[in-house]
Amino acid sequence: MANENRVLVGLGNPGDRYRDTRHNVGFMVLDRLRVRWGWGNFRSKGNAEILSGRRGEHQVYLLKPQTYMNLSGQAVSALRRQTPVVPTEVLCIVDEFALPLGKLRLRASGSAGGHNGLKSLIADLGSQDFPRLRLGIGPVPEGWEAANFVLGRFQASEREALDDMVEKACECVETWLELGIAPAMNRYNS
Repeated sequence: MANENRVLVGLGNPGDRYRDTRHNVGFMVLDRLRVRWGWGNFRSKGNAEILSGRRGEHQVYLLKPQTYMNLSGQAVSALRRQTPVVPTEVLCIVDEFALPLGKLRLRASGSAGGHNGLKSLIADLGSQDFPRLRLGIGPVPEGWEAANFVLGRFQASEREALDDMVEKACECVETWLELGIAPAMNRYNS
């Protein structure tokens, strides 16, 4: 029998200082899913905020690491010590400045592509074979450092595109949970 557990890891940085920054779109998606699904509030557990419930045939864990981006994998490792889940059942939701704002890219596996949060997950999972949903936050404006850009807040003019992207990401996650990676990739990698 296949494992029914699924983990949705939204990457971001903890605290008010980073709330609503480009680097925190992973947290934004989990917050939206919590509301869509009518679930309660996140609770602090170890080095993460976590929330779990049933979604169809799956026990789903929403995980927001509180370790800062570069150590995100530690929170996933802590959950995996208590909950049986293999890397292919962990979907990482992460920002991507190489994609234009609003574009989604779902992959079944791959490299970190220079993203420190993904590097940490790969190291702590011991595998690159986990799905990741990259959310476009780019491009980085001319003359900007990428680090300053990702830690900046979205402009008012970007809010509608951001909201649409977060909504589309939620739909993509739901498709992944219900139908699997290939149908979700076919539908959302436009």
